[in-house]
Amino acid sequence: MDKLLNDMVRAIVDRPEEVNVSINENDTTKIYELTVGEGDLGKVIGKKGRNINALRIILSAVTAKEGDKRAILEVIE
Repeated sequence: MDKLLNDMVRAIVDRPEEVNVSINENDTTKIYELTVGEGDLGKVIGKKGRNINALRIILSAVTAKEGDKRAILEVIE
C-alpha cells in the first residue's frame, strides 16, 4: 500500500525524489506519514483539499478491501 501511495504522490509533485512515506502501526490503525519537498505541499493538498481527500479515500478503500487495519494519512510539513 505504501508503494501505491508513494507512486500517486510522486505523479503530483515537482520533486518526486523528495517524497517519503513512513508507516507507524499500532493494534487497530496504520498511520501513513507523508513528507514532500519544499513547495510541493500545496500540490498534494490541492484546491480546497481535493487531492488529499482523494488520496485518503483511495487509501481507505484499499485497506477496507484487504480487510486490514484502519488507515490514516497525515501530511507532515
